[in-house]
Amino acid sequence: MGVVLGTEERWQVIDGERAGLAALLQELRPEEWDRPTQCGDWRVRDVAAHLALAPHITYGTAVREFVRARGSTDRMIHDTAVRAGRRPVEEILADIRATVGSRRLAPGTTRREPLLDILVHGQDIALAVGRARVMPV
Repeated sequence: MGVVLGTEERWQVIDGERAGLAALLQELRPEEWDRPTQCGDWRVRDVAAHLALAPHITYGTAVREFVRARGSTDRMIHDTAVRAGRRPVEEILADIRATVGSRRLAPGTTRREPLLDILVHGQDIALAVGRARVMPV
């Protein structure tokens, strides 16, 4: 049986995970940002950019990107992450740090997705760069 978190407790865990991921990303060597992950063709920088985008994307942007992706949510998520991943790593890292404390949800998501995203994708990044990242209970 899993631990059931209240809303504020969940956000505290999310904030801790976001801060921890920012600390891990800060330590990466330049070549580690371009390592492949288990997320299809996403590199570490693409996964990090995806995590940074979610709390900032607006409904208008989501609709434009959905149309651009010809109605495919998966393609929209992929393409926005890869485009955002082309930015300098300093910007991606600053955007990850800026998510700490954010309670904003990406359009069409529930309060569970931010926690799942940071846990799963935090592991994707850690595995790609050979670092241990402890999962909270």
